[in-house]
Amino acid sequence: MTGSSEVDTEARRGTLQATTDLNRVEAPVTWKAYLMCVFASFGGILFGYDSGYINGVLSMKYVVHKYTGEPYPAPGEEKPASFALPSWQQSMIVSFLSLGTFVGAIVAGDLADFFGRRTTILAGCVVYTIGCVMQAASTEYKLLIAGRVIAGVGVGFVSAIIILYMSEIAPRKVRGAIVSGYQFCITIGLLLASCVDYATQNRLDTGSYRIPIAIQFLWSIILGGGLLFLPESPRYFVKRGRLDNAARTLARLRGQPQDSELIQNELAEIVANHEYELQVIPQGSYFASWANCFKGSLWNPGSNLRRTILGTSLQMMQQWTGVNFVFYFGTSFFTALGTISNPFLISLITTLVNVCSTPLSFWMIERLGRRTILIWGAAGMVVCQFIVAIAGTVDGDNDATVRAMIAFICIYIFFFATTWGPAAWVVIGEIFPLPIRSRGVGLSTASN
Repeated sequence: MTGSSEVDTEARRGTLQATTDLNRVEAPVTWKAYLMCVFASFGGILFGYDSGYINGVLSMKYVVHKYTGEPYPAPGEEKPASFALPSWQQSMIVSFLSLGTFVGAIVAGDLADFFGRRTTILAGCVVYTIGCVMQAASTEYKLLIAGRVIAGVGVGFVSAIIILYMSEIAPRKVRGAIVSGYQFCITIGLLLASCVDYATQNRLDTGSYRIPIAIQFLWSIILGGGLLFLPESPRYFVKRGRLDNAARTLARLRGQPQDSELIQNELAEIVANHEYELQVIPQGSYFASWANCFKGSLWNPGSNLRRTILGTSLQMMQQWTGVNFVFYFGTSFFTALGTISNPFLISLITTLVNVCSTPLSFWMIERLGRRTILIWGAAGMVVCQFIVAIAGTVDGDNDATVRAMIAFICIYIFFFATTWGPAAWVVIGEIFPLPIRSRGVGLSTASN
């Protein structure tokens, strides 16, 4: 390895050199570094809460009455089948958030390269807040949908760039566990949403849905306020040729003096990797830089095309596991079964299983590897899904069968929470080279 004084000299000349030595000694991981990385994962709460609160809102008595005009059921009377939002209305309210996140994730890749990772996340918090204001002000579903689209754009900014930001500031040896924290925060957001929905479900005024919506402001304020005190990504500074800023940021992240050998060697490796990647992936016009994401042979495991297909496919498959059916429509589904006295409570339990299971992935993803847990997680989910489908079809009106179905839904959530939930985010943060990383992560998140 290059000595400290030599590295300092090369840094001043702007020609840092290093190898991609996987055995390079890293700076010790300090609590300060952990806390900075963990706080960044707080952005997952925005995604989780905004996805989760709508689950309960769609089944609230006041909301159904207001949007459909159906009279309230008499005290002690079971809800008639007609006392529910039409399926087309439920679908529109739920899916338009994803429309916003799709657009936001695509745009965020460009913004992260032009203005920085941290700045883009801050912009996402502002856009998200605007969407929350529109949702809270809504008195009919059309404004609610518009607000969810705007909030979705903000969530797209945050969800795409938080993964990028965390992957670039986290120490290599704990990167998988730290990025998994983003999925853990998503589960916490879902749990908080379920708790708030459970508390307001019986209100017969606008507070039933406005309270869950208004609480969203708190998450964007916490994330945006905290980011003001966090550093920009050192890899963004290297990409922009600002090596002095990159060195200062690395020193702050690793808790080491800026001129220490550990910091200078890590900076040298980042610069050398970036220069090598630029040789392999020549930069051109704006459209050429997007085209770089799709260059290379489909049969070459190291090509950009293969990386982009892998990232987008993983995120698509994460949704195809069907887990968001439980978190978006779980309350409506449990209500429709007709054998559950408190669907809101069951929905809260499934969300709690999700939260409690996810921390296991912090150990599994580093110990067993990304690919292994994705394979076994998929196998476990398939078995649970078939059992639930068969039981519901053969004997769905039996109380004991319904309880068994709920048990296997919880087991299914366990498999998702420990494998596909966090691993898909970790992989997309690691597979893209720096010249196309922000766009690759943006495309992958949009695919989600």
